[in-house]
Amino acid sequence: MTVTDRSYALALDEKDPLKAFRERFVITDPNICYLDGNSLGRLPKQTIEIVNKYLINEWGTQAVEGWAHWIDEAQSTGDLIGRATLGAAAGQVLACDTTSVNFFQLVGAAIAARPNRKTMIIDAANFPTDRYILQGIAERHGMKLIIIDNESEGAAEYERITPDILEPYLSDDVAFVTLEVIQYRSGARTDIKAITDLVRKYGALTIWDASHAVGAIDMDFDANGVDLAVGCTYKYGNSGPGSPAWLYVNKRVQNELQVPIQGWFAQSNQFEMGPDFKKNPTIRGFQIASPSLIGLRCIQSAFSMIEEASIEAIAQKCAVGTEMMINLYDAWLADLGFTLNTSRNPSERGGHVSLIHPDALKISIALRKFANVVPDYRVPNSIRLAISPLPTSYVEVWDGFQRLRDLVSTRQYEKVEIEGTNVT
Repeated sequence: MTVTDRSYALALDEKDPLKAFRERFVITDPNICYLDGNSLGRLPKQTIEIVNKYLINEWGTQAVEGWAHWIDEAQSTGDLIGRATLGAAAGQVLACDTTSVNFFQLVGAAIAARPNRKTMIIDAANFPTDRYILQGIAERHGMKLIIIDNESEGAAEYERITPDILEPYLSDDVAFVTLEVIQYRSGARTDIKAITDLVRKYGALTIWDASHAVGAIDMDFDANGVDLAVGCTYKYGNSGPGSPAWLYVNKRVQNELQVPIQGWFAQSNQFEMGPDFKKNPTIRGFQIASPSLIGLRCIQSAFSMIEEASIEAIAQKCAVGTEMMINLYDAWLADLGFTLNTSRNPSERGGHVSLIHPDALKISIALRKFANVVPDYRVPNSIRLAISPLPTSYVEVWDGFQRLRDLVSTRQYEKVEIEGTNVT
């Protein structure tokens, strides 16, 4: 039995310790191959029940009295995210705001904590929000922004930033370095500990964006000495579109950091409504304002499943699933004009692979219209395909790749019309 036999994927599903979780998600079309879980995860059935109970039994009956037990949910939900996915002890994670807001907050805190340093470092292939925020900060505050080229041919394999690539840019003028744990486009995985240790040697902080990693791989933040990190909850976290993001601040650095937006939830003795800001000495000191309770309940529902399944088992399924994708690429797609843009080493990738093709946009649209496969497309020529370990089966991935092969080998995708869309 080889990887090109459908029975190969069926056998993997049969012995998959996570297979029962698939039934706990809303899947309205059993024939769809949903391979976009790294962009938006599926809806857990229990989330519907949990949110309805909150609306009826809490907000509906308690009204404002509910704040007596809602007030600290950003912290308790953050603790759940930390222990389920980040390898973070309690008191270091908040579930709040958006990834962009949290990133801005931690960047501002890092700059203030290194007042005599005027350099920030990011990579060219980093997620646009992170780059745009730093561009704005550099312009407004006279900071020097170094953007490492990891997009040009030969600059970095699979866009992956290694210590050898990073170190020539480091100096005693660097306030912080910010990188993605998983490159959003290529799926390359950065060595968290090696980079963090290197940056610390130069007296700078590291801010990790784990948006494409959380819920897919084991990151061991505490053990790896991470300073700061941000991430979302709606991808492999399955917490819903627009669900609250999270931020991580290691207890080791909490006292020396103060965020630029000093909201009232970060105030010590919050309800004294005092005239001056005095930062809460706990992780609460990094919270701006009232959390989205409905959003937090969505996180609690989804991340409790991740905790039940274990991030170790999830990471193993990501490794096996992406290996199957790569083997199917070798067998079916390499001769059809595709190029693999993700590492073959499982320790250097996450839960998705990137396939480059000159007609990637057309193929991505045609997969949805003609083949009942949902991938996603990233400019200029990348198709991303993911296995989200709890709701996705191995055979769903296998079928998706077979349909991709057939679509391209028959050139059926050329019949698709590219219509105007704001979302890819």
